[in-house]
Amino acid sequence: MNITGLTRGGQSWTPAFVVSVDQSTCIGCGRCFKVCPRDVFELIELDDEDLDDVRSVMTLGNELDCIGCGSCSRVCPKNCHSHEAMPSAG
Repeated sequence: MNITGLTRGGQSWTPAFVVSVDQSTCIGCGRCFKVCPRDVFELIELDDEDLDDVRSVMTLGNELDCIGCGSCSRVCPKNCHSHEAMPSAG
């Protein structure tokens, strides 16, 4: 069963839940972290062995708390987020 709701205008809306953050393109800007109403994201440090450096990137800290609003992907300058609708129970 897919989760479906209605917008205030009465249009059908299906949430798409964040399932991953592409850390190879993430620049750790924090925009998704700031806009997320449910504290789904967490900033972590990665050792970049090729550059002999440490860089910060986002990860999913509380993925199961996502409400599927898509705000994170709308503010991401690098298009790092992948989303999926809740799969049908079967």
